[in-house]
Amino acid sequence: MKARSVGRHGPRRFWPRCLQCEPLRVQMAALREENERLAKENGRLLKENEARQQEIARLRERLSEALRAAKRQAAPFSKGAPKANPKRRGRKPGRRYGVRAHRTPPRHIDEIIDVPRPDRCACGGEVDGDVVVAQYQTEIPVKPICRRLDIHFGRCTNCGRRVYGRHPLQTSDAVGAAAAQLGPQAQAMVATLKDEVGVSYGDIEKIFLRGWGIPLTRGGAAQIVLRVGRRLAEPYRGILMVVRRSRVIYPDETGWKVAALLWWMWVFVARTATAFVIRHSRGHDVPEELLGRHWAGTMVHDGWTPYDFFKQAQHQQCLGHIQRRCKVLLETATRGAVRYPRAILELTKDAFALRDRREAGRLSLQGLSIARGRLESRLNRLLQWRLTHAANLKLANHLDAHRDELLVFLKRRGIEATSWPADQAIRPAVANRKVCGGNRDPTGARALERIASVVATCAKRQINVFEYLTQVLCAVPDQRADLACHLLGVPLPT
Repeated sequence: MKARSVGRHGPRRFWPRCLQCEPLRVQMAALREENERLAKENGRLLKENEARQQEIARLRERLSEALRAAKRQAAPFSKGAPKANPKRRGRKPGRRYGVRAHRTPPRHIDEIIDVPRPDRCACGGEVDGDVVVAQYQTEIPVKPICRRLDIHFGRCTNCGRRVYGRHPLQTSDAVGAAAAQLGPQAQAMVATLKDEVGVSYGDIEKIFLRGWGIPLTRGGAAQIVLRVGRRLAEPYRGILMVVRRSRVIYPDETGWKVAALLWWMWVFVARTATAFVIRHSRGHDVPEELLGRHWAGTMVHDGWTPYDFFKQAQHQQCLGHIQRRCKVLLETATRGAVRYPRAILELTKDAFALRDRREAGRLSLQGLSIARGRLESRLNRLLQWRLTHAANLKLANHLDAHRDELLVFLKRRGIEATSWPADQAIRPAVANRKVCGGNRDPTGARALERIASVVATCAKRQINVFEYLTQVLCAVPDQRADLACHLLGVPLPT
């Protein structure tokens, strides 16, 4: 220790150098650690900022593409740029080519035209021999059939009312100003073109005028559709009864405009019937109205919350919708956020592969049970992940709430893993919506749901819908309901 020195205010104390510098060393080390931490934090933030800038640029590009596409609604649908090396179009030769089909000759010949051979060839030489080969044509009739029905009537001696005769081709007893009508086949064609094919009333007018030379106004075509809808009221109620009694249902819904207001078109697909319902609600009251509050069958759906209202039913969540949801997440996910949707996609693919092995008979019951248990264990582990990404967390919460409804199709046969029956059933209505935009009033909506249900049910039961509508239109009024339900094979509502 150094000696003390005497100063103005008394003796000055000198501390050792080591004791004076120790606090500075500690402070400098702390500052050095803080500087390193801030440098690492700055580097991390720079990388995150770069990733965010790239994501913003990508989203801006997608937004600009969406805005440009919104301004050209008449353009055809596109999935982006074409593939660099697309596959050759058409069927491929080999064992997987399929059936080599061709148009079969007609069984009945209405007209035979003889086509003589030419006497000379194009080169100028004479033609020798005469061999006959057949070529067949099936042509549409251009000239319409115009009938006049001379209907006889008399008066009842009991009540004095007029009693008219009726021909099997009549669709109505109207005479006078309403005596000129279209035949049953023409009316059936109008109804199927409008509500099955999705042709507008204006195009129906052009088809009838140019194809057959039959003048038809748009209002007249609309009245025909409404008339057909009224005459299908009883078979439509019979279809609803069949759907209500079914044990497996595939429901779906889509937006629909009625009188320029947003309504909803529902479809309920059963094994032998399909019912369309147009209502102003998208809640559980619509399926409850159709199926009943205590319906206890199996329902395969896309996860829409109102379907959970049926507590006594067994539910199967559509894995196709879950896969599409994961693919949408992967379009914008970055870094570690892609792991969870990829894992869910792999799980669903393995579930589909297990189903295919079961259907092919390459798996025993014990093997199926073991494989299904492994899939359930994988699902439970995925649901235990600690997620920070908001979209992934939302997906995980949905899967966790319905974890017992994801692999039901592996436990019970006859149940689809996706809701494709409902998606395919509602697709024609979606195409129809692009043409007409909906219905002008609830009366047109009721006609549409009836005709669409009858058309779809006829397709399931392999019934010619054109012939069915023709017979229903020609039926006597007091026998129409019984005949329409009998031909369709549905119960007659009481």
